[in-house]
Amino acid sequence: MARHDALFPLALVPGGKVLAFFARLTAPFSRRSDLRPGRRLARALEELGPAFIKLGQTLATRADLIGDDVAADLSSLQDRLPPFSAKIAKRIITEQLDGPFETLFSEFDDTPVAAASIAQVHFATTSDGREVAVKVLRPDIKTRFARDLDLFYWVAEIAELTQPRLRRLKPVETIKTLEDSVHLEMDLRFEASAASEFRDNFEADPTYYVPQIDWERTAEHVITMERVKGVRIDNVEALDRMGVDRSALLAKAAGAFFQQVFRDGFFHADMHPGNLFVDETGKVSIVDFGIMGRVDRQTRLYLAEMLLGFLTRDYRRVAEVHFEAGYVPRNQSLENFQQACRSIGEPILGKELADISVGRLLGQLFQITETFGMETQPQLLMLQKTMIVAEGLSRILSPNENMWELSRPLIEEWMRENLGPEAKIAEATRQAGTMLRRLPRVLEAAEQASAVFTDQGLRLHPDTVAAMRGRSNGQRSSGGVSKQSILLWVAIAALAVALFVK
Repeated sequence: MARHDALFPLALVPGGKVLAFFARLTAPFSRRSDLRPGRRLARALEELGPAFIKLGQTLATRADLIGDDVAADLSSLQDRLPPFSAKIAKRIITEQLDGPFETLFSEFDDTPVAAASIAQVHFATTSDGREVAVKVLRPDIKTRFARDLDLFYWVAEIAELTQPRLRRLKPVETIKTLEDSVHLEMDLRFEASAASEFRDNFEADPTYYVPQIDWERTAEHVITMERVKGVRIDNVEALDRMGVDRSALLAKAAGAFFQQVFRDGFFHADMHPGNLFVDETGKVSIVDFGIMGRVDRQTRLYLAEMLLGFLTRDYRRVAEVHFEAGYVPRNQSLENFQQACRSIGEPILGKELADISVGRLLGQLFQITETFGMETQPQLLMLQKTMIVAEGLSRILSPNENMWELSRPLIEEWMRENLGPEAKIAEATRQAGTMLRRLPRVLEAAEQASAVFTDQGLRLHPDTVAAMRGRSNGQRSSGGVSKQSILLWVAIAALAVALFVK
């Protein structure tokens, strides 16, 4: 980091400047770079290796911590490494699929089409003539990640121990989230499962295609899927030559993104242009399902109300949703948080429609978290990062249109279905059904409690008996029966009534 003049993050912690001074002594002949700080940090992380690249991509979601400019630079962090040899790839495939290579593939391109930090991809043809893409895990990747993650945990634990103001950001928990994500990525069967679920979600959509998994040629370290063809979605010159209507294409992509987040609660969290391809008919194909995000139904409802509040400039409702969701502690001022939300929304929503960025709005919302004691919401940070990537892509395809306006009919329909009076009645009915299903377990627990009470009697601790008599620590109270005594007798009476009614 000293060689790349990327020690500026140390300024975030007390004493960091002193540490940076000594770190620079390790690279006395390095020159100051003219690149932006975020690009310098990105280059340092790329040189440090796979785990640090993943760490940088995680930090790209934390604009509240590192600032918008640095987050934007880290979001374009290049996850590319030199490829390993095709001979090693074939050996891994043979071992994983437990069969002769020649019976699995009739053709195999030795030159990988992509080589990233965790795996690389080769095009091939199966023995029955199908064109496929084969993703193979790097042979030494688990050992390298384990070593680097151990370092990350060590630094995070020191940060939590010595920097109380950083505990709110949950450094150790953030590394744990990174570790869980990486472990999922290192078992390619999980990626295959995610692709399969994603394909089921869009099976009825002819404009958005998810390739089929070849489960026979998929294992822990190998995944094989149908090869898709087309041009990258950001290659506007090629799209124009093919006669693709870019405005219609943007509407398809915006609609599909909305369906992922709100309809399914399961979204592709790595939607950079290299993972989206368009054919001559305008159909969009998506690949690489190693990084996926989930948003539960209640969070989707909160998010919808939050966004609706911003778009209608109902900042009090935005603030109330944050308190209802538990994102902001109850001891904070609702009025002050409402004022903060207005300070975020007005500058962004006052722009031309094409320039409004919901992703940036969420990013600035997270920047005020420290003032109001909000804790990190990992699922929303991942979603916010994905929104920014999607919005950037929408401006490449059609600079004068806004993806949220194009998907507005879907948004309004979803709002009616999930936030309207009928939806609230349906939700109340669903919760009542849940309570009814739990009732037998509640009655069983009450029966067990009753049996204990009947067989063994009710035994109270001497201090409890003293409290019931109005004494505290062996002394008689001066004011008769204490409040604690009354509450305790009420609780016992309620238990007795419940057992009698049963």
